[in-house]
Amino acid sequence: MTDRYYALTVALEHDVRDDDAQGIIEAIKRIRGVLSVAGNVSDATNWVAEERVRRELGEKLFAVIYPDKGAK
Repeated sequence: MTDRYYALTVALEHDVRDDDAQGIIEAIKRIRGVLSVAGNVSDATNWVAEERVRRELGEKLFAVIYPDKGAK
């Protein structure tokens, strides 16, 4: 038995202005089987999450490069 998807999520590599995203949205709408496309507005919550991940990865990378100095 195979799985059936009811939705697909597309993540952009960086924030895009709404007027610049219109071409992407129109292209996705033209794909067979697409019912609708909606944009998600970037906000402070997204920024905070990205910064936390960036810090966590930086700390892990530092610990790999300098194992004697990064461990707490």
